[in-house]
Amino acid sequence: MNLVEKINKDLMEAMKAKDEVKLRAIRAIKSAFLLAGTETGSKDISDETAMKAMMKMAKQRKDSIEIFSKENRTDLAKKEQDELQVIESYLPAAMGQEDLKKVLKQIIDQVGATSMKEVGKIMPLAMKQLAGQTDGKSINEALRSLLDN
Repeated sequence: MNLVEKINKDLMEAMKAKDEVKLRAIRAIKSAFLLAGTETGSKDISDETAMKAMMKMAKQRKDSIEIFSKENRTDLAKKEQDELQVIESYLPAAMGQEDLKKVLKQIIDQVGATSMKEVGKIMPLAMKQLAGQTDGKSINEALRSLLDN
């Protein structure tokens, strides 16, 4: 069962259970899948495209939570947090800092980078290799800690 089929199945279950939070989040996921399908020109999308769409949604939710928290809008932050939990349940577990740094050290050695000035050479390779495992912000922070030392 691919990811899109799993989402459709879970949508039906959420409807039957009248789980509003899960229903709202899964409908947003389906909407993102539909949008991703129109961008690629295909009705059916691959699991990789679906993962990218959900990672983008997770990042948007995290950003919204941060903004709402700063503005003391706990009601909206809670809503976004609930949706984020549902979205993250479909994503693979995020890569730990230690594993991330190991992979980045290999890429740094491969490129021969020695300072933050060369981060432009590393980021594209890291983003491609670590797609679906972590986000760009985590990669950038780990790179800073590795190259500043």
